[in-house]
Amino acid sequence: MSEDKNSADQEVDGVTERHNARMARKKEVVDKKIDAAKRDAGVLLITCGNGKGKSSSAFGMAARALGHGMKVGVVQFIKGAIATGEENFFRRFPDEISFHVMGEGYTWETQNRERDVANAEIAWSKAKELLNDPKIGLIVLDELNIALKYKYLDVQRVIEDLQARPAMQHVVITGRGAPPELIAVADTVTEMQLVKHAFAAGIAAQPGVEW
Repeated sequence: MSEDKNSADQEVDGVTERHNARMARKKEVVDKKIDAAKRDAGVLLITCGNGKGKSSSAFGMAARALGHGMKVGVVQFIKGAIATGEENFFRRFPDEISFHVMGEGYTWETQNRERDVANAEIAWSKAKELLNDPKIGLIVLDELNIALKYKYLDVQRVIEDLQARPAMQHVVITGRGAPPELIAVADTVTEMQLVKHAFAAGIAAQPGVEW
């Protein structure tokens, strides 16, 4: 028993030593990257892809920004047919967040391209107002990628307006099908990958999860 215990103790000690050595190497690498990243700047973030969580991620950042005392602006380009949980929640803070629902629902529901284009133009005019306001620290442009994918808006004009925003203003853009031109100028791009979704198993969209 004593030999078995000694062997087990030695094995645990070996695992601990290897783990500590690996973490020390990792800390050295991470510390170097942190030391190299000293510049402050407003960042352009994109969450795209077919997986769930794009808007959820953006609104999580909106909540985080509010926690830091920042002003937040939101423009929703597609959603609007039904009230969402995030809209109901963030409208409780009218002094901190400017929330604008500009869409009429998903593109397969509206069935009217001319109206969709007109609504997108109105939504972008509101987005430009927010982009021109240096007091707003974070802007969420929800489902803008879809409006660009279907060419409701000109991508180059959108990029020019984004690049003309105040230097410390952050922008988060969501939606499937982010155009390559937009990805090229973004600072951070995350693609949500679909592995499984409850809808495929016949489960309806659930409040608090999907909307």
